[in-house]
Amino acid sequence: MVSRVGDIIIDCNDPELLAGFWCAVLGYRIFARDETGVAIRGATVSPDILFIRVDERKTTKNRLHFDVCPADREQDEELGRLLSLGAKRSTIIGSGSWVVLEDPEGNEFCLMSKRIPPEPAPFHEA
Repeated sequence: MVSRVGDIIIDCNDPELLAGFWCAVLGYRIFARDETGVAIRGATVSPDILFIRVDERKTTKNRLHFDVCPADREQDEELGRLLSLGAKRSTIIGSGSWVVLEDPEGNEFCLMSKRIPPEPAPFHEA
């Protein structure tokens, strides 16, 4: 037997802001929200991402981060899209194959040059 990742939890100050940002980045949808936060998921069997409200602010580099890969465009085009959604370039320098960015609350993530297929489309709220 093995275990699988069911949820990825991200502590944040503004769950709605980050959920909206990551839905736009990943093509996910919001499927639940309550007083503690917001949950998003993709169309396939992938871990849900939960944005949980906390009072403290991010103070150090993430110990865990996402690597995102363009699905239907080149890395440079995707970089422009992510920046227009509210991502910022990080002070951390990537390599030739990835760019380090930050989401609207400063959580680092990498935009990779390799491409992977998009989520199946269309998918709708249950």
